[in-house]
Amino acid sequence: MTVMVPSTTPALITPGRQALDSALHQLAHAAAHLGLDDGLHTMLATPRRSLTVSVPVRREDGRMDIVQGFRVQHNITRGPAKGGIRFHPSTDLDEVTALAMWMTWKCALVGIPYGGAKGGVAVDPSGLSTRELERLTRRYVNEILPLIGPEKDIPAPDVGTDEQTMAWIMDTYSVNAGYSVPGVVTGKPMTLGGSLGRAGATSRGVQIAAMMALGRSGEGVTVAVQGFGKVGALAAQYLSDAGCTIVAVSDASGAVHAPNGLDVAAVRAWVAETGGVAGYRDADAMPLGELLELDVDVLVPAALEGVVTAENAPRVRARLIVEGANGPTTPEADEILAGSGVVVVPDILANAGGVIVSYLEWVQNMQAYSWSAGEVEVKLRDLMEGAFAEVRSLSAERGITLRQAAHVIGVGRVAEAHTLRGLYP
Repeated sequence: MTVMVPSTTPALITPGRQALDSALHQLAHAAAHLGLDDGLHTMLATPRRSLTVSVPVRREDGRMDIVQGFRVQHNITRGPAKGGIRFHPSTDLDEVTALAMWMTWKCALVGIPYGGAKGGVAVDPSGLSTRELERLTRRYVNEILPLIGPEKDIPAPDVGTDEQTMAWIMDTYSVNAGYSVPGVVTGKPMTLGGSLGRAGATSRGVQIAAMMALGRSGEGVTVAVQGFGKVGALAAQYLSDAGCTIVAVSDASGAVHAPNGLDVAAVRAWVAETGGVAGYRDADAMPLGELLELDVDVLVPAALEGVVTAENAPRVRARLIVEGANGPTTPEADEILAGSGVVVVPDILANAGGVIVSYLEWVQNMQAYSWSAGEVEVKLRDLMEGAFAEVRSLSAERGITLRQAAHVIGVGRVAEAHTLRGLYP
């Protein structure tokens, strides 16, 4: 038996710890701005429930591996917990806690009645066969079963998971319930109750936020996208469709650059064929780190946390950053960027499209009803544009950054809900 667990070396500051420190830093700033008392601040900084589970995985050759899984419900004051499940080797409890906290503020910011949650399994899904991945998913769901449900906690896809993963989760939950429960997850296949427009919702939200921040058409706007995955690839496509010129993209395989613009559809086809952007014939290869420092109008970090840091922020030349990923910019980098006049559209606003359409999918499931793709698009755009306008207005009124304004609004709404409900007993 092989036991696969994340490193716990005390001297090592993990990416997950960095993400959690960033989330707590942002909360502290919002709490100070709102004048929250210490008790309420501490309550908002503390997850409601945190679960760590050991997940045995039976491999095709008969071996059994054990991986760690997590589910964190940060806050459920405004409604059921909502948040994705990621399969990634570096996932740990700190990272999942940070992501759950950000989801709480995100849901409050865009005005949907959810609290924040997140789940993860510390595993590389690319190293598993389809049958191994299914067994892993079902066993993980079985371990977190007491926490999830359509009125308690609704998972969704994230890094390393997709609609097939959600189908397995729905089936596992439904088998235990004794009847089909489509509302237990969102991001499902259409035939199992998925919503039109869900697959590209996060990317569409990034595009809407970018265009609102630009305040003009995309003609002549150059864009670099770091992370050409399920969010970044479609965000690049939607921005290209809006008239922007995508000059560079990257993923784990490498980065490519074409000063006169990439054919995004052709790059997506290349990735589908080869598994990565590296080697794309109609562009030049470039070091991964250089993409973040290109002289472009818009930078879209759409991969993992903590990629824009105090070390590279002084070299960022984009005048607008739109965060497709969760937590891609550290607090230290935020200060440097603000001092340089770089506008950052924060993650809890820019990538909220995914949870907005997840909410719409859940509503459809709970009502046994469905909306057209056009209706979903209108509802998504209305909520994104409304939230952006609120954040921009508060930012201008109080002379604070868009991130600070977004957190003041999101945290403020959750704090108000706590105050109105009171403390039991």
